[in-house]
Amino acid sequence: MSQEQKDHADLLLRLMETRQYGKLREEALEMNPADIAAVMDGLEDEESLKLFRILPKSLVADVFPLMDDDTQQFIIMSLSTREASNIIDNLMADDAADVLEEMPANVVKRLLANASPETRHDVNMLLQYPEDSAGSVMTVEFMDLKARMTVEQAITRIRRIGLDSETVNICYVLDETRQLLGTVALRYLLIQDNDALIGDIMNENVISINTTTDQEEAARLFQKYDFTAMPVVDHENRLVGIITIDDIIDIMQEETTEDIEKMAAIIPTEKPYMKTGILDTYKKRIPWLLFLMLSATFTGSIITRFESALSAYVVLTAYIPMLMDTAGNAGSQASVSIIRGLSLNEIEFRSLFIVVWKEIRVAVMCGVTLAAANFVKLQVVDRLPMTVALVVCITLVVVITFAKTIGCVLPMVANRIGFDPAVMASPLITTIVDAVALLVYFTLATNILHLAV
Repeated sequence: MSQEQKDHADLLLRLMETRQYGKLREEALEMNPADIAAVMDGLEDEESLKLFRILPKSLVADVFPLMDDDTQQFIIMSLSTREASNIIDNLMADDAADVLEEMPANVVKRLLANASPETRHDVNMLLQYPEDSAGSVMTVEFMDLKARMTVEQAITRIRRIGLDSETVNICYVLDETRQLLGTVALRYLLIQDNDALIGDIMNENVISINTTTDQEEAARLFQKYDFTAMPVVDHENRLVGIITIDDIIDIMQEETTEDIEKMAAIIPTEKPYMKTGILDTYKKRIPWLLFLMLSATFTGSIITRFESALSAYVVLTAYIPMLMDTAGNAGSQASVSIIRGLSLNEIEFRSLFIVVWKEIRVAVMCGVTLAAANFVKLQVVDRLPMTVALVVCITLVVVITFAKTIGCVLPMVANRIGFDPAVMASPLITTIVDAVALLVYFTLATNILHLAV
């Protein structure tokens, strides 16, 4: 929040504490709904409910969808059925569906039973679509026109029902069976002759998505075409809703958070960190930690296998952390770059060999540079024998090459067979690379140092 917004928020709280409710309502009307929602999210449940009841009725529908899920659920559960149903009626259909989706089934049934027939129909339609599909996040309030309308008739219709639409910047032209024919921008309508036909001035080159399209793919299309809204059609090309840019921003944030959590070996959660309990956080983290711990036992097996080499050259032990960390970091660099490229559709599986060849060349260059710098340090600072320094430096080049190769291959293969490439990120790749680094290190040490004796 800016300082001015913080001042407004502090004033709201003071007015509520001193019971100056009339002044509070006046102040609330001067604030942005998002700032009011932020204030409510920071209050205790009972206080947020009290503030919500005081708010002007004209603000309620704007503030409610901007609050976090827990606050929304508490308020809905605390209100009477009639009051809660009235809120649901005044929300956009997609916002209403998002709220109800988090509610117990018996509560949803009761609220919809008391909602208007139009709200009930729209919400039920949205709830039937698969989770994370375009249909589940679209809104059904859009501005539709007929091709046979004149510009004057179209503007009259926009004036009549525009407030009930999510946006009127883009109008969608439909035929009698609601098939999507084209689009026309409001600003373009305003400069046309009143008697011009919509069918003659509409843009017929329409890009749309299907109700079953994954929401992440929808977000990519928004980014590609720089849209602020996109029509959603069914399998018969009938327009059933639109997705707007505010929905896409939420989707991108959700998908990015999910990828980051997977890359950190955490099972994704839909709740914010501060809203997630200790037990839930534990459940999300422990499965991968157990798996990675068990897989890391292979590292111990490798050390045990080469125990004789370590006992003969104890100095080798000092460089194990450096080799494992450097290899793990190299693998992470490659995997993060590839995962991001896959998520943005910049990389395809058919480019696997091109990507691998590129990473191998980068790896060799990085490995040689690091090995040269390390060799100087080993000779000048550590004063190691030449043969031991060679073992460390050759290992460095080999394991960096392997790490970057495996770091690019695993995410691409995972994506190809239908797994989320983010799963094949830093923790898993690091575990694999650690084992390989030790295996290479001790194999080289055994052979080179034995020859040197």
